[in-house]
Amino acid sequence: MSLLKSQRGASKITFKSIILALVLFIFTVQAQAAETIKVGILHSLSGTMAISETSLKDVALMAIEEINAKGGVLGKKLEPVVVDPASNWPLFAEKARELIEKQKVAVTFGCWTSVSRKSVLPVFEELNGLLFYPVQYEGEESSYNVFYTGAAPNQQAIPAVEYLMSEDGGGAKRFVLLGTDYVYPRTTNKILNYFLKSKGINKKDIMEAYTPFGHSDYQTIVADIKKFAAGKPTAVISTINGDSNVPFYKELANQGLKAEDIPVVAFSVGEEELRGIDTKPLVGHLAAWNYFMSIENSENKAFIKKWNAYVNKKKLPGGSKRVTNDPMEATYIGIKMWAQAAEQAGTTNVDAVRQAIGGQTVKSPSGFEITMDAKNHHLHKPVVIGEIQEDGQFEVVWKTKGPIRAEAWSPFIPDSAKKVADWTYPWVCGNCKKGKF
Repeated sequence: MSLLKSQRGASKITFKSIILALVLFIFTVQAQAAETIKVGILHSLSGTMAISETSLKDVALMAIEEINAKGGVLGKKLEPVVVDPASNWPLFAEKARELIEKQKVAVTFGCWTSVSRKSVLPVFEELNGLLFYPVQYEGEESSYNVFYTGAAPNQQAIPAVEYLMSEDGGGAKRFVLLGTDYVYPRTTNKILNYFLKSKGINKKDIMEAYTPFGHSDYQTIVADIKKFAAGKPTAVISTINGDSNVPFYKELANQGLKAEDIPVVAFSVGEEELRGIDTKPLVGHLAAWNYFMSIENSENKAFIKKWNAYVNKKKLPGGSKRVTNDPMEATYIGIKMWAQAAEQAGTTNVDAVRQAIGGQTVKSPSGFEITMDAKNHHLHKPVVIGEIQEDGQFEVVWKTKGPIRAEAWSPFIPDSAKKVADWTYPWVCGNCKKGKF
């Protein structure tokens, strides 16, 4: 009898041991899985936008490597999850859902075009994901789930046009609004139409034209611009995106259209896009951003040094010819801010981190302390206008004294002027109208 009891007791001990071992195994697997924090990188590495977006992926990986070298976030290493939506706007939404639902990323850094951002926005709002968007855009949007580290129109487009209208900028009286045919150029130009009207510019002195993504034949459009410009000082506002910039600028040179005749100010052309163009005929044309590689300060020197070292270490295509640009700086700032906020919150929980991001500051390569606005989820940024030089860099010709606050909703569009972007508790109302909280 006692032998039977002993055998039963041994069986119970063995069964308990097996269960305990299984539980320990499960906990070990879960613990190992939780040893890293997954971070999504959502950029086109192929297709028409690869010319612009590949560098954003690269600088994101550099920033993550830098954070990991200092111990990571909350004692854990960041694990980048890179996906390629291939300049396919519906695919952006699919990849965003995959990152949040399957990969369980804590945050995503990505998109360039506004149509890609509009594609993923419902996914991030439905699944309560967190997106950092690093490129200048048209405004007219406010989301609880997005932090905008690129420029709003009042931090790029409006100051650029004001400069062109000034004596220093050539005193333009006639404007060509030329863009790629999608939401960013069309909405930006809608704002600029209202703005120019408020400055007394007649409708007949505004020419507006759009071309599809990947467009390569600008012969007729450039000829039309030359005809339109006859008789009045004229400037071109370019919101052309992606690899179409290459044939556009080549056609300007082909038809002998120089900056002193008709200056072009671009909102989507920076050092990276100019890397593949013969810039000699383009000297004097302009771009408006919040950062240029040519800016002289200790922070920018350190940023460029880190970038060059990373390019060489990883043997990235382009090697020593690789440059830095505005969306790269915005990506870098966003990753740093998210990491700071997660440390402050003590967790990567989206709701906690979102609350902690407001008010975060980063000393940026532009040389300023850059702050995230807790209310409208946009950065306070300086505005810089630069002239293209022969070496593909920009000489700064005008800049603000310091960072300016973004306007998520344009004051020049009658309906938008009444809207408020305020996501601070207790309002949680990014799309409300004044007096209607």
